[in-house]
Amino acid sequence: MLLPFFQEELLEAGCDEAGRGCLAGPVFAAAVILPRNFHHPLLNDSKQLNYAQRKQLRTEIETQALAFSVAEVGHEEIDRINILQASFLAMHRALDSLKARPELILVDGNRFKQYQDLPHQCIVKGDGKYFSIAAASILAKTYRDDFMEQIAAEFPQYDWASNKGYPTQKHREAVLVHGFSPYHRRSFKVTDPQLTLFQ
Repeated sequence: MLLPFFQEELLEAGCDEAGRGCLAGPVFAAAVILPRNFHHPLLNDSKQLNYAQRKQLRTEIETQALAFSVAEVGHEEIDRINILQASFLAMHRALDSLKARPELILVDGNRFKQYQDLPHQCIVKGDGKYFSIAAASILAKTYRDDFMEQIAAEFPQYDWASNKGYPTQKHREAVLVHGFSPYHRRSFKVTDPQLTLFQ
């Protein structure tokens, strides 16, 4: 059962990212400020929802949120500063673009880089605990999926339309056979112990 708010006094923005574990494409992050009366029976961690449910919720969130923003950090910048710092940067960029200034930031996970002078609260598995983080997880996931679907046609051999850049066996094997695309993160390890055939 998700909770609507972490506390009652401060204006909260939920933050989450999508694409941290991918071999290709940007990492996306979203920041969402929901009104006090927001409720939707389907709202949950984006990983618990199907494609149609995420799309439906994205429309509801964007229509009803007091403020929302989605930002990205590209694969080249990820290689330059590492994926953890890129995830923080994407969240900071999303917060930068909010039309309203939050008073407290709720972050999915256990680490975050201080944003300006605002207090923050890290919440492990927060996307399954609080409305605003769940909403942010849905926006980050759907915007990133849209991006990967757009570039999938350029490089069909990697099956991004299905795997969205995550390291499925088919995706890993395609990289080992065809090499990197211009969208791949060069700092990520493609081989893994499950692919003994290629080692």
